[in-house]
Amino acid sequence: MKQDSRQITQTFAAWAIPVSVAVLLLKLLAWWVTGSVALLSDALESVVNVAAALLVFFAVRISGMPPDKKHPFGHKKAEYLSAVVEGTLIVLAALLIIREAVFALPDPHLAGEPFLGIAINVGATCLNGIWAFLLLRVGRRESSPALEASGKHILTDIMTSVGVVVGLLIAMATGWLVLDPIIAILVALNILWEGWKVIRSSVDGLMDASLVDGELTSVRETIEANLGPALEYHDLRGRRSANMIFVEFHLVVDGAMSVAAAHDICDDIEAALNRKFPGSVFVIHLEPDSELKSTRA
Repeated sequence: MKQDSRQITQTFAAWAIPVSVAVLLLKLLAWWVTGSVALLSDALESVVNVAAALLVFFAVRISGMPPDKKHPFGHKKAEYLSAVVEGTLIVLAALLIIREAVFALPDPHLAGEPFLGIAINVGATCLNGIWAFLLLRVGRRESSPALEASGKHILTDIMTSVGVVVGLLIAMATGWLVLDPIIAILVALNILWEGWKVIRSSVDGLMDASLVDGELTSVRETIEANLGPALEYHDLRGRRSANMIFVEFHLVVDGAMSVAAAHDICDDIEAALNRKFPGSVFVIHLEPDSELKSTRA
């Protein structure tokens, strides 16, 4: 039996925890054998990844709960809350990286086995890359903001790791050990930007931002293709909540039309919209022809 969307999302959210712990342990080992502040900074971001994985796991479980009396529209926004927290943690990780790197600037040094540490870090980065690809693919397919934000977060972690490895190799080749903390600072600035983007997109979801133009166009086309004897529609509004959309609009029919006939038109339009956007919510307000408008909104 094919798993439904909720089961798939929860499964990936659960696996994120052991994967993030494994990556963290590998990066801590890489720092331990080298003493590199850049590798320490990379490990610090992975600590945030573990916390974020836990948040995503609980957010996905909550968002998958069915509607109840207290939450008649479901619990989907829990994923947006999780994504906001995760974006905040990304920013925090970047600030911690900058702090550690600044302290290391006056006396940069490498110790132990730098090549072994780099090899371990590269292994952790490969594991992260595979996992980020899977999270982004499943998150987009299942319209899960939490999984998608987690995948984007891991991509920033990968960029950190690549920058750290390149910086260490250059520092070792040239003897300019100060490149170790400088590269860490530069990568941290990019992480700050990525964290801001995750927060901004998630806040839009919490604030009931309108559907994007492509989605609204698709809704309009579906309504217009199924208007039947209805005269027009107007005041179309819509918003997205995770993998659901909420749409409402006014439908104008002939004032002499029977309630049953008008109801049939609404059923046809709603059925067409449900085929296009499964599991979503549509509210149609019927109006007589005295409410006709010259243009559709």
